[in-house]
Parts: sequence; structure tokens; C-alpha cells
Amino acid sequence: AEGDYHSAKRELHALKHPNYDSACFHAQQSAEKYLKAFLQEFGIRFERTHNLMALLDLVLPRVPEWELFRPDLRELTQYAIAFRYPGQSADRPLARDAVQQCDKIREAVRLQLRLPKSIKGQRLTKKKHSTRNHRER
Repeated sequence: AEGDYHSAKRELHALKHPNYDSACFHAQQSAEKYLKAFLQEFGIRFERTHNLMALLDLVLPRVPEWELFRPDLRELTQYAIAFRYPGQSADRPLARDAVQQCDKIREAVRLQLRLPKSIKGQRLTKKKHSTRNHRER
């Protein structure tokens, strides 16, 4: 989720050859992975899907106030495939909106999962487990 988030931000802010289609796609992927991480963390089963509203419907019994994200998730859902084929292209304002929508989902999930907020310029990493601890599991 974080990798896609950073890819979306990087493409949005690229000075040379920004790929706004990619920014939208990665914003959708980040939001999807964050929602799936939430569901996984709480043991809520889900089917293979890119439909963010379907994932939201599974989250709502636990966090009903996230209903307010439905319009953002509806828009982000289309970016899973919309710009991957010839015919449509995203522009900067659309990519900016997609990344902002992703930001909202990312922040909400990270808060619910009690994950630290990232610090600008600092990359979040997973704690590495020692070989001994890994073997003991």
C-alpha cells in the first residue's frame, strides 16, 4: 500500500514526464491495499476484487463513519482499469484529486490500525525480526 502511495505521489509531482495515468492507478491500488489490510487485520474475509465500494461495505459494520468515503472510493475504483488501455488519459487535476482521495483512505486506515504517520521525507519500514525470533515462531 505504501509503495503504491509513494508511486502515485512521485508521478503526480514529477517535473519531467509525469505519468498522471499511473498516479491515478497507484492511488487506487494504495487505497485498495489499505482497505484489504484493514479487513485482514480484523479477520474479515473478502473476495478478490478491485471494487473499493465492495470492500467498504465489508468495513462499515466495524467503522460505520467511513460511509463518508463512498464517493471517493467510487471514483478511485474506476482507476483500476480506466487508464490502462488506449482511449482515455488522466490530467494533472484528476491525478491530484485521486491522490488526495487516497490520502484520506490511507490516513483513516493507518489511524484505525494504530500505525505511525509517516514523516515527510522519511520512509516507513517494517521492523525486521531477528533470525532467532523468526525460527521460534
